[in-house]
Amino acid sequence: MPKTLVIAEKPSVGKDIVRVLPGAFTNHKEYLEGPDHVVTWAVGHLVQLADPDEYGEKYKKWRMADLPIVPEQFKLVVRDERSKKQMTAVTRQLGRDDVDTVVNACDAGREGELIFAYLYEKSGSHKPVQRLWLNSMTKRAIEAAFGELRPSAEFATLEAAARSRSEADWIVGMNATRAATIRLRSSFDGAVSLGRVQTPTLAILARREEEIRAFQPEPYWLVDAQFDTVADGPRGYEGRYHPGANPRMKTAEQARAVVAACEGQSGAITKLEKTERRERAPLLYDLTSLQRDANRRFGFSARRTLGAAQRLYEEHKALTYPRTSSRFITGDMIPEIKPIARLLGGQSEYAAASTYVLGLDVLPLGRVVNDAKVTDHHAIIPTNAERHPVDKIKGNEDDRRVYDMVVRRFLAVFHPEAVFENTRIETTVAEHIFRTRGRVMLVPGWRGVEQPEEERADDDDETVGQQLPKLVQDEDVTVREIASAEKVTKPPRRYTEGSLLGAMETAGKLVDEDELREAMKDSGIGTPATRAAIIERLLQVGYIERDGRALVVTEKGLNVVRLLGEHPLTSPGLTGDWEHRLAKIETGTESREAFMGDIVKFAESTVGELDAKLKDVRIPRANLGPCPVCGRDINENRKGYSCWSREDPGCSFVIWKSKAGKQLPIAVAKELIKTGRTERAVTGFKGRSGKSFRARLALMQNEEGKWRVEFDEPWAKEGAKPPDAEEVAVPAEGSTDGADAAAEESAAA
Repeated sequence: MPKTLVIAEKPSVGKDIVRVLPGAFTNHKEYLEGPDHVVTWAVGHLVQLADPDEYGEKYKKWRMADLPIVPEQFKLVVRDERSKKQMTAVTRQLGRDDVDTVVNACDAGREGELIFAYLYEKSGSHKPVQRLWLNSMTKRAIEAAFGELRPSAEFATLEAAARSRSEADWIVGMNATRAATIRLRSSFDGAVSLGRVQTPTLAILARREEEIRAFQPEPYWLVDAQFDTVADGPRGYEGRYHPGANPRMKTAEQARAVVAACEGQSGAITKLEKTERRERAPLLYDLTSLQRDANRRFGFSARRTLGAAQRLYEEHKALTYPRTSSRFITGDMIPEIKPIARLLGGQSEYAAASTYVLGLDVLPLGRVVNDAKVTDHHAIIPTNAERHPVDKIKGNEDDRRVYDMVVRRFLAVFHPEAVFENTRIETTVAEHIFRTRGRVMLVPGWRGVEQPEEERADDDDETVGQQLPKLVQDEDVTVREIASAEKVTKPPRRYTEGSLLGAMETAGKLVDEDELREAMKDSGIGTPATRAAIIERLLQVGYIERDGRALVVTEKGLNVVRLLGEHPLTSPGLTGDWEHRLAKIETGTESREAFMGDIVKFAESTVGELDAKLKDVRIPRANLGPCPVCGRDINENRKGYSCWSREDPGCSFVIWKSKAGKQLPIAVAKELIKTGRTERAVTGFKGRSGKSFRARLALMQNEEGKWRVEFDEPWAKEGAKPPDAEEVAVPAEGSTDGADAAAEESAAA
């Protein structure tokens, strides 16, 4: 009797699918077999595009004359040894005589389509394929999807977009990386990694870092006063002096003059305006907005949020598919809204909000349902399951927080607007105008459900958020206290992962409105499914580091962007246009051939430009001054800072650049050489678990008399792990001396 082979993206999904298929299944380790179905799985990407080396012996050496490399037919290879074992098992099942139909049950999206397409092509199978399209992992949703299997031909354009994205990244990344590395090998240790998506993302971060470094702080002065009303007993409030539209004054003398003129004086409330402001609930979550909020509220990395959302989808069956770019649901899902709200109401913390939604005769759907805004997947919402495994979810703090965010957003979106009363006051004292702002929430509306954090006020806000007493236009006041304060202008803030995700979504443009972000979504950098991996890639190649929640560009990252200058590869807009074209290939309105033709032309021009631009570039090595041991000059080399040179071997003193996953910058090395330790903690170290930590450093001598850089923290002296990290990867720095490091560089050059 013929059987159907179902190929899932990972084992956990395969096991979930088996639960809804008829008959008993036997576990054969790499697959499960029942009376009518065989279920096996990939383990993510089993197959990938081959490296250039696979296209000819000459490509094993990196030479400018061999670029650009543009394969006529892309070759596929199995990813690694672990993948080879599972690929063999999948290929064996595809080749079975009793299997006559194949079901593609990989994730319903561009990457899932690519995983199956590459796997299927590599296997050499030609059996007919049907597509299982899942938005939810509940038993009911899987059963419904099997009842509506679709022919694979319906997804030809999705596969075309997936292949185009993969091949474009290969052509641009391989050629740009080889060209830049060939020309800069004397300046950088290792490859200079460039890519269609990672380089414009790095450029966004690097340009902000350059703004911060170029920023010159300037002093300014503010004058704040505390007022008491005269009639009916003193009622106090605060105000800030405004010489014009801006409260800042350029000199201390100007500020002192205002204080002197108003101190102990009387005045009056010369303007009092009250306005009502209504605030709509935010749209439902897509992956990017969920990652941004989780970063802002909890400091989660994009990868950490995605991991929690994926577990809530796959393991707990509590959330729908997370790798979505839509913030709407479709019209056919309207009947599920109240059953989901009823399910959520069984948890005490959501009971009141659930009761409100269930009591609505007419649901407000204008900003919830939009079929035109849903392509592969709808917004992330709670599933309509028999129950959510609340105890398991609460057992993992990350999962609990992400689940809570999605549940509250789902319930909040059906609640009315929040209503505020904004008050603006001008108090005039001796012809000097002081401004005051206050805000009172009249109707919590959706905010009563989601309870978002209030936005932080900056230094120039007019004492925003203060609780104002009852005040009346024209009533008299006295100045109880008045003082000036010196401030300094602040540089732009560094990007956090949350703000960077927002910039990637809009290709670097600053957009806060939900609706405007929606309009730009198809022209962003990367996709919701890939943005977390892009950020992790930049961390992995040493272009950026984490400093708390901030992302800091390293010297290596800055130098890469500086050398590229205004090359189109650094343009978020160009990459955004490419993403838009990929989306059009997916919908069948753009030709894959035309897109790939333009990608090849871009790669050709990029190789030529990098060859010409970087041919004679040499990044000068830093001189860090005299060696604290022998007095000879310490110079930077690719692996460290040492007093060794070809002419003079020095005393073998060396500070290795690599320390616990971080490259020590010149400034840190200089401080260690000058004072023997760092005054402040250095950021960006990584434990073996991958968690970041910060620590002070000190130069210490070991028993052999060699100098090493050690962590200068109590936990390090006690032999303990760093805070917030499981283990610290400390390289054996005492095993090699400075001569070895510099000699290795000399040989490589």
